[in-house]
Amino acid sequence: MQLGASLPVGDIGTGPDVMRDYAQAAEGLGFDYLVCPDHVLGANPAIIPAGERIGSNATAYHDPFVLFGFLAGVTKKVGFCVGVLILAQRQAALVAKQAACLDALSGGRFRLGVGVGWNQIEFQGLGMDFHTRGRRSEEQVRFMQALWAQPNVKFAGEFHRLDDGGINPRPKSGRVPVWFGGHAEATFRRAARYGDGFMPLAYPPNDKALEAFDKLRGMIRDAGRDPESVGLEVWVSPGIGNEEDWRREISFWKKAGVTHVNAHTTYVSAHHKRIAGKTFDDHLNAITRYRKAVADLLP
Repeated sequence: MQLGASLPVGDIGTGPDVMRDYAQAAEGLGFDYLVCPDHVLGANPAIIPAGERIGSNATAYHDPFVLFGFLAGVTKKVGFCVGVLILAQRQAALVAKQAACLDALSGGRFRLGVGVGWNQIEFQGLGMDFHTRGRRSEEQVRFMQALWAQPNVKFAGEFHRLDDGGINPRPKSGRVPVWFGGHAEATFRRAARYGDGFMPLAYPPNDKALEAFDKLRGMIRDAGRDPESVGLEVWVSPGIGNEEDWRREISFWKKAGVTHVNAHTTYVSAHHKRIAGKTFDDHLNAITRYRKAVADLLP
C-alpha cells in the first residue's frame, strides 16, 4: 500500500520555494506520491448565489502539468498524481502530449487521474460542451492510450479523428497510468474497461465501500481483465480522529485491497474534514503525525 499526501496550494501559497520545500519535506518523510487538484477557471465569488455549487476563483490552483514538471526537477523519487484532471474540458491529444512529456521528465513517476467535472463555467471559458463531457472523456482516454502506445495512430471516433499521426516523445512503457475518479455507473464501467486504477471518494470505511469494490472487480472480470491489474485509491483525513482511528482505517482499507491512500489535509465531504490550521507548518505537522501513526501498517 502506498501513502500519498496532498499539496495544499490554496493554503500555503503558490511560489516556487514553498512548493519545492513542501514536496521535498513530504518526500523526506517517506511519502510515496503527491496529489494536486485541477481547476482552470472559477467564477467571481461576488456573483455566485448562496447555496449554489459554482467553483470560484478565490482559491489558487496550479496547473498540474506545470506544477509536477517543476517538482519533478527538485525531487528524486516521490510520485505525482492529479486528483483529478477535468479531461473533457481539454484537447485529448494535447493532454496525451503533456502527460508523455511529464512521464519522460519525471522518470515514469506520474499517474493521470481523470474526471468529468462539474463546474460549468470552466467548460464555458474553455469552449467545450458540458453536456457531452462523459462520452467525450471516455473516447479521450482511448485516443490518448493509442497515442501513448503507438508512434503513428489512425483513430476515428465520435469526437476525435486522426488520419495517421502521433506524438513524440511517448512514454517508455507505452502507457501513462490512467485512474478514474467518480462514482457514477459510467465511471465504474470506464475504470473496468480502460483504467489502471479507480479513485472513489464517496465511501467511508464500511460495507458500502466493500460492495463498490466487489462491483468494480466483477465488471473488470466481465471486461476480460484481471482485477489485480486495477488499483484502488481512497483519501483519508488527518483532520479527523487520532492515531488509533487512523490505524483502524488503514487496516480496513488494506484488507479491502486498497493500493493507494492519500492523506488529504484540505478535502471536505460527509466523512472528510480539513485540518484546523492553514500554515505550512500546520499541514506538514499533520501529515508527519499521520504517517508516523500508520507507517508500520503500510508494507
